[in-house]
Amino acid sequence: MLVKILRNGIGGIWQLGDFITRPTKMRRSPEAQLEVDNACQQLALYQLPRCPFCIKVRRNMHKLNLPIERRNVQPGSPYRGELEAGGGRVKSPCLRIEENGEVRWMYESNDIIAYLQQRFA
Repeated sequence: MLVKILRNGIGGIWQLGDFITRPTKMRRSPEAQLEVDNACQQLALYQLPRCPFCIKVRRNMHKLNLPIERRNVQPGSPYRGELEAGGGRVKSPCLRIEENGEVRWMYESNDIIAYLQQRFA
C-alpha cells in the first residue's frame, strides 16, 4: 500500500514536471504532417498516466508531434487485457506497431523512443 502511494505521488510530480517543461513540437509542412498523422494511425501506446517511463515516451511523442493513440492500461481497463493477449504481458509502456498487416509489440521506453526517432525525426 505504501509503495503504491509513493509511486503515485512521485508519478504525479513527474507528470507535473513534464507539463511545465514540455518541449516545443516539431514543425513540418502540412503535407509532411499529414503523412505522419496517417502513419501514426497504425500505432498505439499502451501506458499508465503516472509511470515515469511512459511520461518519457509521451514527452518524446509530443516533441516529434506524433498523434499516437494512448491506451490506458490501469486495472479494470479493457486495454489491459488487450495488451496481455497481444503483447504477452502487462508492462508499460508498450508500443503496438501494425505494418504490412503484421502486429509487433515493442516494450522498453528507450527502444520505443529510438524507433520513433528513427521513423519520424
